[in-house]
Amino acid sequence: MHDPDPPFRPVRRREGYLPLEDLGLIGDGATAALVGLDGSIPWMCLPRFDADPLFCGLLDRARGGHFTLAPEELVEARQRYEPDTGVLTTELRSATGLVRVTDALVLRSGADLTDDAPADRAELVRTAVVLDGTVRLRMDLEPRGGGQAQALFSGLEVRPSRRPDLRLHLRSNRPLTGLHCTHDLRQGERLDLVLSWGRFHRHHRFDADAMLRSTAGAWRRWMGHFQYHGPEEPLVRRAAITLKLCDDWASGSLVAAPTSSLPAPIGGIRNWDYRYAWIRDAAFAVFALRRIGFGGEADAFLGWVLDAFESSRRPRIMYALDGSLVPDEVEDTELEGYQRSTPVRWGNGAADQRQHDVYGEILDCADQWLRLGGDIQPTLWANLAKLADAAGQAWRQPDQGIWEVRNEGRVFTYSAGMCQVALDRAATIGERLGLPGKVAEWRALANELRRLILERSWDEEAQTLSAHLDGGGAVDASLLALPLRQVVPADHPRMVATATAVAERLSAGDGLLYRYLHDESPDGLAGDEGAFVLCSFWLVDNLAAQGRVDEAETLYASLCARASPLGLLSEQIDPSTGAFMGNFPQAFSHIGITASGVNLARAKAGVNA
Repeated sequence: MHDPDPPFRPVRRREGYLPLEDLGLIGDGATAALVGLDGSIPWMCLPRFDADPLFCGLLDRARGGHFTLAPEELVEARQRYEPDTGVLTTELRSATGLVRVTDALVLRSGADLTDDAPADRAELVRTAVVLDGTVRLRMDLEPRGGGQAQALFSGLEVRPSRRPDLRLHLRSNRPLTGLHCTHDLRQGERLDLVLSWGRFHRHHRFDADAMLRSTAGAWRRWMGHFQYHGPEEPLVRRAAITLKLCDDWASGSLVAAPTSSLPAPIGGIRNWDYRYAWIRDAAFAVFALRRIGFGGEADAFLGWVLDAFESSRRPRIMYALDGSLVPDEVEDTELEGYQRSTPVRWGNGAADQRQHDVYGEILDCADQWLRLGGDIQPTLWANLAKLADAAGQAWRQPDQGIWEVRNEGRVFTYSAGMCQVALDRAATIGERLGLPGKVAEWRALANELRRLILERSWDEEAQTLSAHLDGGGAVDASLLALPLRQVVPADHPRMVATATAVAERLSAGDGLLYRYLHDESPDGLAGDEGAFVLCSFWLVDNLAAQGRVDEAETLYASLCARASPLGLLSEQIDPSTGAFMGNFPQAFSHIGITASGVNLARAKAGVNA
């Protein structure tokens, strides 16, 4: 449960690894790092989210590398964020004293985070202050594959063996004898460390405190735009910051998660690289962030989607952060995987899948862009019109669906629904602006497709819309998203019945939902998985829209209670233990916290969402 002032607790490890719940996220809009309750940084990719990791002890504790700053004889610890910032503090108690470590990927002085522009300084600050007693503070900087260090300027030049492209500079307010050293410190004494990449700072003033103050100030100025009055407000505030930490500020894109290959479940093979930008994730983020005051980020996401679509000349489900193609998927056989769950993967093989929902995502983004005062040039409109025409045919064809199954696919109801969205939004744009195209045909087909979805996918015996357009009664949690995309009203009798069927048949217990049942809907992969967090938030939205506000509020509160003490959520949760599973933190889950909070607050106030 999110706790701004958590108690100390022992440091736990499973198979030698920290549980995901004991990791915090820091970032600067170009990359991100995970900071452990034990004072380690077991994950950081440089210089970008999707670059090779400098530290990936998260995926191999022995060989992955880490940057640890912690007292010897560690007994217990706690973590918390500086309020309304991405600055993280970890207090670590040893047998002899207490030390506070403050971590941040620092931002430029005076940075305006509402700007669609870089704000990073390519620097990591780690500062330790002894609060009580004495501590022997250990510093270990171990890049993956090792590295060499030599004295340079006011610190060390570090050359990672696997990353000859990186020149690192480690500065300190105390002498550094190498990449592994200890310092005996008394109450009030401190150790400041600044790791830089891409540039050296021979004559720059060394002031770690000033860098942290400037970074915290930039975050708080940005949070001054936050607008939300509803349930779980402290957690929604934190979710907004987490989404911003997953945002690539230069391009406006959004990583699905800043990590790769965290398994769902432990020991399984469902280990994927999420450090790329999915069109659907950006589209959902637009809805969420705009409604809590962050219109600039929403505009940036919309612009990035349209730019990426224009440059690729055909719809893709995901892109690299700069809009280029996602690298081919490869397995890294050198790493044992988190808790020994192989394989570790880089790149993503789903990038070239057929997922027909992308037609609706792009055209819905275009519609929102126009509603917010944007302009669509003739060339872009010509491409969007072709997309609408393609959607008018694609809904009949099998695809891999929103869940990216790795088999030949089916005709998914949700995919057909998003083709309906594409046709509807294209018709809306054409009608509003008087643009050329098959506007009347799109409108007619959109209406017909909505009718077909309600009829063809309906299973009378099971009393539910089905996962597949040919019926059959199999349920899929993606059906809960149809009202969110305005395909079917949430209070339509068949949608009400479907929400009930999904809640009952996909229940993992205590408000958690599976995406689908593997025996009903095989996905081409071995093994099962955990409960998918976002699906339960979709159920909150459906209940609220049906007027079942008390039920929605109870479910929402139970989901929010599953967040870590830092207010973070993973992609999935193990229903039997409550443990986090999958890539972490997951943008989708924090979109759910935000969007469902807004929907619930409006439902309680009697306002249409």
